[in-house]
Amino acid sequence: MSGEQDLQKMLAGLRPKLMDGTYVFASFAIADYEQVIAKRPLATFREEEGLTALLSVEDASALGVADLSAWKGITLQIHSSLSAVGLTHAISGVLTEHGIPANVIAAYYHDHVFVPEDKAQAAIAALVTLMK
Repeated sequence: MSGEQDLQKMLAGLRPKLMDGTYVFASFAIADYEQVIAKRPLATFREEEGLTALLSVEDASALGVADLSAWKGITLQIHSSLSAVGLTHAISGVLTEHGIPANVIAAYYHDHVFVPEDKAQAAIAALVTLMK
């Protein structure tokens, strides 16, 4: 498996970058899968209770989502290994210190942190402090 595993190197190379767009986390019945996938969500996860989708605000609204709580994505530009230990802990710790809720999605090359839209700049500032 490729990617960095050394925690200090991962933190030094975080380089948090704000993603374009504003997103909504929403849950749908599994029966609505095709309708949701047609909107090309940024991410999905199938849970026992339904299909969770990370959609643009516009697409969520078009699908009738009532809770349009806005989230901004931050990509951590370090290519971290999926088997690395400690990165999520460090990220959540510094965001907790600043009172910023976060949802972390680990993809193959990068981790992506979703924070409330009004806290995005504060989250980036907090994450930058980890780059020692």
